Amino acid sequence: MTDQALRPHSPHTTAQRLLDASAARSHDPATDIDWDTPLLDDAWFWPPERLALYGTPLWERMDHRQRLELSRHEAAHMAQMGHWFELAIIRMFTRHLMNRDVLDARAFYALTEMGDETRHITMFGRLLATLGCPAHRVPAHVRLPFPPAAAAFQDITTFTSALIIEEVLDRLQREAAQDDRVQPLVRSVCRLHVAEEARHVSFARAELREAVTHASRSRLARHRLLTALVASHTVPPLLRPDRYGDLGLTPGEARRQARHNPHHRATMLWCGEKLIAFLTEVDLIRRPQHHLWRRSGLLA
Repeated sequence: MTDQALRPHSPHTTAQRLLDASAARSHDPATDIDWDTPLLDDAWFWPPERLALYGTPLWERMDHRQRLELSRHEAAHMAQMGHWFELAIIRMFTRHLMNRDVLDARAFYALTEMGDETRHITMFGRLLATLGCPAHRVPAHVRLPFPPAAAAFQDITTFTSALIIEEVLDRLQREAAQDDRVQPLVRSVCRLHVAEEARHVSFARAELREAVTHASRSRLARHRLLTALVASHTVPPLLRPDRYGDLGLTPGEARRQARHNPHHRATMLWCGEKLIAFLTEVDLIRRPQHHLWRRSGLLA
């Protein structure tokens, strides 16, 4: 083993530490979540302040029951988008592993993470079914370009894309897990996901630091653009649901109010604080990409 691999914060050392942590503290949603937990009549399904329509004229016209129903549909949206994005991470990691040393701890941990994500996909699907909301397809502008685009991602955009989803969801779910107003079942799902995603974030950050260190200037420039495009295409549909027709609202008007809602825009910036700081630190965000990151909603 090389001295580089033994560095305290090297990708190899990080992967080995995360393998040990996974062996000690992995969860199985099928048994670690009480799926028979009844849904409470007067509990929120998501913190109300984080709903896209919170504080808008439409929100002010809703009664309490309608607001609770809105929160149910937004929680269902998060579950469905989480389901699809976890599948996307598995696909990216599969491509990444094709060129990895099969004896490397980093490859072992990537496979371990893929196992976690498989269980999370099942968990999100089960939550969506329990919430009883219609399933919607992921928007075409996200779903259709992904397979051909992923071929160009390589390690830098693969791990940045994973971080974009993981860190944004982590911020929201960590808050929901601690909110006593939220349905116990939703809180249980968030707690489990946050616990395991913390390891995934550590792995992606370590891999990304290493990849950036060895990248040429031209390669870094290409991946700055790619990652900014990923963020601008994926974050708005992740954080801005399009389920308003299911609630009897006029979809176009609801989307407009959500898009221009200062409360929601503040939530998006809050979701991106840690991610933007890290990507700026590792030189993956520069001024030429700011317009795309602003389009994502994560940068002011």
